Amino acid sequence: MQTGGLRAARFFLALAILESGSAALAQAEQPEASSGFQQRKAQSSSGFMAVTANAYATDAAAEILQLGGNALDAVIAAQWVLNLVEPQSSGIGGGGFLLHWDAQRSKVSAWDGRETAPRSASADFARRPDGSLAGFYELVATGKSVGVPGLVSMFETVHRRHGKLRWERLSRPAIRLAINGFIISPRLYKLLSKDKLLRKNTSARALYYQANGEPNPVGSVLRNPDFAVSLRDIATAGAVALHEGDLAARIVIEVRQRGGMLTTQDMHEYQPKQRSAVCGPYRQWRICGMPPPSSGGIAVLELLGLMEHSRLPSGDPAIPDSAHLFAEAGRLTYADRGRYLADPDFVAVPQRELLAPGYLERRARLIKSDRSMGIAQPGDLPTRQTLADDNAPELPATTHISIVDREGNAVALTSSIESAFGSRIQVGGFLLNNQLTDFSFVAERDGKPVANRLEPGKRPLSSMSPTLVFDARGKLYAVLGSPGGSRIINYVARTLVALLDGRYDPASAVAQLHVGNRNGATEIEHGSAADALAQELVRRGHKVKRDDMTSGLHLIVRSGNNWMSAVDPRREGTARGE
Repeated sequence: MQTGGLRAARFFLALAILESGSAALAQAEQPEASSGFQQRKAQSSSGFMAVTANAYATDAAAEILQLGGNALDAVIAAQWVLNLVEPQSSGIGGGGFLLHWDAQRSKVSAWDGRETAPRSASADFARRPDGSLAGFYELVATGKSVGVPGLVSMFETVHRRHGKLRWERLSRPAIRLAINGFIISPRLYKLLSKDKLLRKNTSARALYYQANGEPNPVGSVLRNPDFAVSLRDIATAGAVALHEGDLAARIVIEVRQRGGMLTTQDMHEYQPKQRSAVCGPYRQWRICGMPPPSSGGIAVLELLGLMEHSRLPSGDPAIPDSAHLFAEAGRLTYADRGRYLADPDFVAVPQRELLAPGYLERRARLIKSDRSMGIAQPGDLPTRQTLADDNAPELPATTHISIVDREGNAVALTSSIESAFGSRIQVGGFLLNNQLTDFSFVAERDGKPVANRLEPGKRPLSSMSPTLVFDARGKLYAVLGSPGGSRIINYVARTLVALLDGRYDPASAVAQLHVGNRNGATEIEHGSAADALAQELVRRGHKVKRDDMTSGLHLIVRSGNNWMSAVDPRREGTARGE
């Protein structure tokens, strides 16, 4: 695959010098900082289509598809490469959610590879010895933040069900690249430069930084032989190589040396789960997403349902009326998300009630066309216990892959290690997650339990929103998703509004100005085009916050007999189709 490597090299070396960093507050909200805006050319194909966050990964997916592999095979190969070339975002040490479309059987399946809390973990994990509450950055680079990784085990389970090529073959592109080396991209360089914690880890510092503490420069070749060894072991033995034996023991030692509670038993007991996809109507479309412990599927459908039931015009999302409606529906959605959503194995999630037409109708009446409602309250729903609201941070070190193969099978995968570079604990050439900080830092408020509190064996709430869209005939129409922390829900829903209501072409849908509300200030992406919109929203009573909003939307849309790709211009993604 030498031509693919050269293509990736030329792509990265051609990128412009990156923009300066955001303000400190924006960085805390968004550690995967902005790295410029560069429109990517849309592609069309009558065969397969693959869209990933990095040219090397897209080439790996294409290699597998050219060999006769299917969409799932290609996603796995691309993910292993992403672990190597954008280590800040996802990989072996983390987890993910996967939606699979089986074209022959016309069936959607949802797979949960979310991390789990150790059996000995406490709901007071965020408390200091004196009982006071620690801050996010006090916990992130410690063993207390690390959950049991789930991505490898999920992949192995889904591959047994839906894979076509041999498991071992899917690791070869990443192993080859780890041994021969890859070119450091401007985005990776920028994130390495800005991060103050990663270089404190001895093995990570030796891999990514020079003797003077500066990152290896853009365009230099980075090799990761330790990652090649780990991935080769997984290729040979499967998930057992990660969850048992030497690698598991090394992970446990590193985590416990940094204050964590992880044990080899926790590693051994991890099990991925197949869950029922959350599917529902939006106008003439059927939209399917991921169920809890992701909030993505429910929240995207609720937000869109509120817009539809409001009977206010949505249409072009760029106009003030549509942006106001979207933000107000977002307030209501995120209020419900913070109250009711969590791991369904521990909390009775009122999924059906949240998406019931009558409930959406009642909630939508709160949306006024001429003024903002301000902070929204959660809806009144029957639950087994009275719950308090969650305010856990969820930071956007995440990636998304969308792939459709020649047979029409499709996969939408969103995976993550949570914060940029996760816990900054490196073992075997990869970084471990800090997903336990996605739990609420407090277990209760005013005597009421928080649904997303930490409990042993529990999976933290997520906003990851891999999404499939079907037309009125049940035919697959679109595959999409994005990184972006708790903003993912807004990124995906707004893209759907542009695509389905505004009739935007795919490239314009992912490049549109970001606007959204998470039940606070209405957030608008930086850019001069937002000035007039911000003024109008302020006139309607919105408190407006301008920010970098670094989505990574990857969209595939059916156009006649072809597939059209769209790559978010805010990151380094690419698409290939044949």
